[in-house]
Amino acid sequence: MSFTEFPSRLLEDAVNEFASLPGIGRKTAFRLVMTLLRRDPEEVRRFGESILKLHEGIHYCSICNNISDTDICSICSDEKRDSSVICVVENIQDVMAVENTRQFRGVYHVLGGIISPIDGIGPSDLRIDSLEGKLRAGGIKELILALSATMEGDTTNYYLYRKLCNYSILITTLARGVAIGDELEYTDEITLGRALTNRNPYQQ
Repeated sequence: MSFTEFPSRLLEDAVNEFASLPGIGRKTAFRLVMTLLRRDPEEVRRFGESILKLHEGIHYCSICNNISDTDICSICSDEKRDSSVICVVENIQDVMAVENTRQFRGVYHVLGGIISPIDGIGPSDLRIDSLEGKLRAGGIKELILALSATMEGDTTNYYLYRKLCNYSILITTLARGVAIGDELEYTDEITLGRALTNRNPYQQ
C-alpha cells in the first residue's frame, strides 16, 4: 500500500500525528494506528484520555524541574534526601537513570538540555540561572555534574564549572566508567552507579 494514498482522511490524519513523534516513521505510525483501530473502543478512549491528562495535568517541580504530579516532586519533598548535594542532569530520563542505581540520596537539578551550538542551544536556553540561585542561597556542599560523556556534555560541564567555581562548594563529575560518547540514560545501572559512587573533583 502506498503511504501517499489513504482510503480515509481520518486514517491519514492519525498516521501523520503518530509520524510527527521522534523515531516514528510513517510505516510504524500506520501499524500503530491500525493496532488502535482493532482495539476495544473503551481501551482507545482510555489511551486518548491518558495523553490529554498527561499534557494538561503534568507539573514540573518548582525546585528541581523534574516531572511531577504536584508542584514539588517526591524527591525534593523527601526529608530523608540530602538537599546539600545536587546532581545536575540534562533531562528527566537522566533523573530516572540515576535513581535506578539506588546509589544517590541527594537531590537533582534538571537543566533541560545541554549546550549545543549546532542545534542552536546556548547557556541562556538552559536552567542555569536557577541553579546559581540555589548556590547563592547557601547550604549546598557539593554539585555533581552528571552530564553525558559527549562533546556537548563536556562543553556544558566546563561552562558550569567556570560560572560556578567561585562558590565555596565541591564540584565533581562522574568517574569515567561512563564511556566517552555515551548518553547517561543508556548507561547500564551498575556502570552508572559505580561512576556516581567514585565521582571525581572537576578538572579543567
